[in-house]
Amino acid sequence: ITCRDWSSDVCSSDLSRVQQSLGSGVIVTKDGYILTNNHVVDQADEIKVVLANGDKEYEAKLIGKDPQTDVAVLKVEATDLPAITIADSDLLKVGDVVLAIGNPFGVGQTVTMGIVGATGRGGFGVVQYEDFIQTDASINQGNSGGALIDADGRLVGINTFILSPTGGNLGLGFAIPINMARNVMSLLIGEGRVARGYIGVQLEAQVTPELAREFKLSEPRGAIVTDVVENTPGAKAGLKPGDVITQFNGRRVDDRRHLQLMVSQTPPKTKVDLTVIRDGKERTVAVTLGEFPAGQFAGGQPESPDTSDALRGVEVMDITSQLRSQFSIPRNIEGALITGVDEESPSFEAGLRPGQVILEIDKRPVANADDAVNLGRRVEGKTVLLRVWTPGGSRYVVVDTSQANP
Repeated sequence: ITCRDWSSDVCSSDLSRVQQSLGSGVIVTKDGYILTNNHVVDQADEIKVVLANGDKEYEAKLIGKDPQTDVAVLKVEATDLPAITIADSDLLKVGDVVLAIGNPFGVGQTVTMGIVGATGRGGFGVVQYEDFIQTDASINQGNSGGALIDADGRLVGINTFILSPTGGNLGLGFAIPINMARNVMSLLIGEGRVARGYIGVQLEAQVTPELAREFKLSEPRGAIVTDVVENTPGAKAGLKPGDVITQFNGRRVDDRRHLQLMVSQTPPKTKVDLTVIRDGKERTVAVTLGEFPAGQFAGGQPESPDTSDALRGVEVMDITSQLRSQFSIPRNIEGALITGVDEESPSFEAGLRPGQVILEIDKRPVANADDAVNLGRRVEGKTVLLRVWTPGGSRYVVVDTSQANP
């Protein structure tokens, strides 16, 4: 693979010469379709494929790539190639024996053995949609795009990256499940692009035990809606901030990432049923998915630091045009702008800062600073639930008000 830019995984760092880089791939059809990683072929001018036996070299065409999953599809003009058998990666279990195949450091085809350490891994920020298989089978530079196979020799994953402070393998390797990669491949071959489902909601990063108690959940799981984007499928279906999505078309929703994966793998225009808990009561909401807009975050918002709010020690103001411009507050956001926070208050300790906007207190809307002050005085009990807008989007937080000094 000849590339324009340097990559620690595959390219030489001498940019004054033509760059040669090496990665791995998997032949998945006899007529020449090959799966690999997007980061292996990204920005390549020319792609060449050599089989493991080294007998013949092929010019490869890039059929398509999907940076959101780090999957790319190549095609060589050939027939009767040794295509691998594909397994169902959903059936993988922790402890299953797996083998990683690739060309680490250009030494030639190499096979290493290990076990599945975990499935459904994510939260690394490597790609937008993460659902990795974790393995201790040795994966090194040059293995990217290679096959992860089970004990029967069937393809279960595409080796993608490792976690290591040294750059060497420490037994923490990760592969894209073949079910995800195969779905992306089918779309790239058939449609030329990957179209993903879209609801149009912002979601809480995690359902903590405190949030579970406030929302009357039997266990801390699900995806809490913090905002619904106007004129989206979610808005048209009647979803509201505070809804907790616990099932997607009958499938259990564990957390935000889990819901995002299921939505992304469902075609646009598909009608789905969401099981939602609203005000402690379960209901079903039918949504016809739209198509995920390019350039947006999967959850409608990026990860942001934990923020929470208790009104003791907090100074608020009405949002004026000048303040809206100063703090880059969207036009549709109404509430009480936080202008100061006592550094010794529970609010500051929890992460509340000037520039954020209080939208709700105990599920009651806040229209202005007076609302925030009045509702804050009515808080009863040891905790308070707030919905707060931050530059990363709005979210729910719970604060233990009993920590405040008398």
